[in-house]
Amino acid sequence: MFKTLSLLICASFLLLFSLPSPAQTAKGAIEVDGRIVLGAYQGMVEEHLFGILHGLSALAATQDVVSGDWERVKGPLAAFKRDAPTATAMWFARPDGSYFTVEGGRARQSLEDRDYFPVLMSGKAVAGSLVISKSTGERSVIVAAPITKDGKVVGALGASLSVEALAKLVESRAGLPKDLIFYALDAQGRTALHRDSSLIFQFPSDIGDQSLKAAVQTMLSAPEGVVNYTFRGSHRTAIFVKSEATGWVFVLGKVPAG
Repeated sequence: MFKTLSLLICASFLLLFSLPSPAQTAKGAIEVDGRIVLGAYQGMVEEHLFGILHGLSALAATQDVVSGDWERVKGPLAAFKRDAPTATAMWFARPDGSYFTVEGGRARQSLEDRDYFPVLMSGKAVAGSLVISKSTGERSVIVAAPITKDGKVVGALGASLSVEALAKLVESRAGLPKDLIFYALDAQGRTALHRDSSLIFQFPSDIGDQSLKAAVQTMLSAPEGVVNYTFRGSHRTAIFVKSEATGWVFVLGKVPAG
């Protein structure tokens, strides 16, 4: 799937934003040509997140995991981690927030104060919550599945994925040109992914001018569209779409020549 999407991007990115100026038919060209590239980029990211979620959900239904016995859970979970290149931690949590990681065993911290934890304990999967990992200290996106027994939630399996590693994975497999901007914002407007790692977990509205703040507001409030803004002294035009699956806003733009 990654290979197919990569070829799609390579075949279509030359059409993206190939305009004399932002004012000249920009919206029409971006929405027709750019949407292909944007969809491919979004597809790559979500394929990775939900592929891991699917694996965790399948694992959560096994007898070893449903047992709630960490000694039985850690082996299968460690084996699963070997197939997840962006995972910095794989964990098993109990309803009280205590948890164990493949890497360190029983953790001294608790997950009870995490925003995503009540969602998990209500029986819903999580994909896209941004955190600083308690076990690794890294900037991470959480993917997690509840564990149920006799209709009751008895725990959760989760993966803390490095957002830097995910951004690099997508870039390397997509073969995106250097003048193409790609990033994603979470539902609060925080940068979830960016090829410039220094911008990850920052709020663009806090580091840009009024035009960028207005663009972020538009991207967070509309399901899709085109925005124009200035960043680092240059005008930029970007196309965006909000994901119903993660709540993230995926964005593609082009750095102007010169």
